[in-house]
Amino acid sequence: MPLMLPLLDRLGLMACAASRIASAAAVLAGFAALPAMAQGQAEVQAEVQAEAQVAETCLKAASGLSLGAPLPRLKARLAAGLPALIVAIGSSSTRGVGASGWPQTYPEVMQRELQRLRGRARIEIANLGSNGETISGQVARMERDALALRPALVIWQLGSNDVVWPWGGIGPGTEAEVVETISRIKASGSDVILMDLQNAPLVAGARLRPAMLDLTARAARAGGAGHFQRFRLLERTVAAGVPLSALTSWDQLHNTDAAYDCTGRAIARAIHAAAR
Repeated sequence: MPLMLPLLDRLGLMACAASRIASAAAVLAGFAALPAMAQGQAEVQAEVQAEAQVAETCLKAASGLSLGAPLPRLKARLAAGLPALIVAIGSSSTRGVGASGWPQTYPEVMQRELQRLRGRARIEIANLGSNGETISGQVARMERDALALRPALVIWQLGSNDVVWPWGGIGPGTEAEVVETISRIKASGSDVILMDLQNAPLVAGARLRPAMLDLTARAARAGGAGHFQRFRLLERTVAAGVPLSALTSWDQLHNTDAAYDCTGRAIARAIHAAAR
């Protein structure tokens, strides 16, 4: 028994030493990882700065673009100090597919920019984007999903899936359907803005893209609605030197954070101007 105590002591000392060695090794490994961590942080920061630069270039491209119609209902509510609900209805680019998170979707960006421009105004947003939806699907749920909320303004993003996918298309009655739906929205007490296509490879190369852009512009004029020219905005951005890849997600259809940021802030500024 007396011989066991020194042995146990030695084992304890060895275990303690091993623990210290392991701790020292972990510290050294941590120091060794610092350059890689710093490089990773620098790369993230550079990416954020690049996206911000793209968004600012895009916003400059929005100069001179207006909605082409006033927003009297929204203006009246804001002037009276009443809360104003803006409904954004559309497909996946309204929902925000391609964005890095919900705050980066165009409706969320738009709300923040409107709050900045309008100070104490109480502006709320309902994002009713639905992936893969066509014009007919949006028309079918307009009353139930959008107008039932009694918004001051409806932003209707339309046409992308109709020109890209075989389940869409432009029928002989599509334009009349859009104009009639604008009338229904206005009759319910809401202003209307039509938002046209995103500029992305799958959209830009679609055979029906020019026809849909023309249809949207004509329908807005005929119905007395505002028209946010998203395709033209992003087209101008590319002409200003921004590669289309900086505006387009990996799927060649949806937007990046930078493009959503620009879209949200640009339409907010157009709304602000039209509701003054």
